[in-house]
Amino acid sequence: MSDRAAVIEPAEETETLVRFLRRSARLDASSPTALYRRVQEALRAAIDGKVLAPGTAIPGERDLAARLGLSRVTVRQAIKGLVEDGLLVQRHGARTSVADRFEKPLSVLTSFSQDMIGRGHKPGTTWLKAEVGPALSAEALALGLSPGGEVCRLHRLRTADGVPMALEHSIVPRVYLASPDLVVDSLYAALDAAGHSPVRALQRIRSDVAAAEEAGLLGISPGASLLDVERRCFLADGAAVEYCRSRYRGDTYDFMVELQLPARGGMASS
Repeated sequence: MSDRAAVIEPAEETETLVRFLRRSARLDASSPTALYRRVQEALRAAIDGKVLAPGTAIPGERDLAARLGLSRVTVRQAIKGLVEDGLLVQRHGARTSVADRFEKPLSVLTSFSQDMIGRGHKPGTTWLKAEVGPALSAEALALGLSPGGEVCRLHRLRTADGVPMALEHSIVPRVYLASPDLVVDSLYAALDAAGHSPVRALQRIRSDVAAAEEAGLLGISPGASLLDVERRCFLADGAAVEYCRSRYRGDTYDFMVELQLPARGGMASS
């Protein structure tokens, strides 16, 4: 990933985008739908259809408005809605660009570091909090611990190539991780080194929005979409080794699930 988005060049590619927007937004037709909404949905279709690739910078408001024969206010409103939805990214001093997205399959148990390395990116960590203490009642329940059992708490900001991606809050029984200091880059690497690698997990994913503090840490606007992921990891003997709550940026992450018909089933009914 690069903080510098690729500008749409040469001019032929810009013209391809403009023709797509004119056709999709039906700029020459009458419609009860507000004009900025039509432009917004046309841009959304361009992103979904890969006319605009992830990381690509779009033409500036003035240029796009002139090419489409619209006002800058109309184009600005269209872009604003897509920024709020996480499809476009606006950074100070840089062109508005299509958000980069990471696809994480849910069929394989991997760590954040493994995901990023596997996609050619450099994972990073900013430590927000690390402590050892007695498990809270909710933590003890999630991990199957006796009341007061000691745990390690790890609260981290995870990055890819220096770009904030997720907030992770992991709780690990101290019997499996003696100290948070043993975690350098990857929690799973530390657990593996201690002989306590998780082999399966239960995961629940919900949609949510970013609170002000989260937004500041993740570099997004308050109220922007988040994926709230709750995960419990287990050892081969069935013991819970980690309880984790993660807050992924909704503009960068997709969780992918492969579905198959049962082995003896026929065609699925809709």
